[in-house]
Amino acid sequence: MNKTEILSKVDHTLLSQTATEKEIKAICDDALFYKTASVCIPPSYVNFASKYVNGKIKVCTVIGFPNGYNTTASKCFEAKDAVENGADEIDMVINIGYIKDKKYDLVLDEIKKVRSCCEGKVLKVIIETCLLTDEEKIKLCEIVSNSGADYIKTSTGFSTNGATKEDVKLFADNISGNLKIKAAGGIKSFEDADCFIKLGADRLGTSKLVKIMKEE
Repeated sequence: MNKTEILSKVDHTLLSQTATEKEIKAICDDALFYKTASVCIPPSYVNFASKYVNGKIKVCTVIGFPNGYNTTASKCFEAKDAVENGADEIDMVINIGYIKDKKYDLVLDEIKKVRSCCEGKVLKVIIETCLLTDEEKIKLCEIVSNSGADYIKTSTGFSTNGATKEDVKLFADNISGNLKIKAAGGIKSFEDADCFIKLGADRLGTSKLVKIMKEE
């Protein structure tokens, strides 16, 4: 897959706590120029970015981020607020403690409730693979497959590790229906990106690939 094709699957990401409006504008400009799938930005900048790109590129944001232990009601509010501000895609973090407690019904219920608040916008579910056992990851493939979400996503990029090739393969082997895969965190080269796509990832969360293109 060539670089243009790979970039078309990238959520060009800036989620730093210190992100400024100037920096958000810059990644929007880069995403427009390199034709990435979206920009993934903090919720507070969604309204600005949505107006700035004016429908020329998708605006993605995060909820329950990065720890996932917010209440379901707060995640639903965040999702509604993001959509009202112009978000096209929502990346939510699950409650990882619920998985550790085997409260699978609560995890499924929460995803479904957030899904209902997205008004048909794309929903990606972040499960933070680095904090889970393989058994837990497989169970989440089942849960997210049954939730109505559009994607299962590996990582926030804020924990102990990002996407791994092993986890993307595990996803590909265990998801069902129309669920797609997003790999995020630690994707540092086009070679990495190509490998993740070949293993089954349909989206990539990264800021590195556009930086490489600009340096070239």
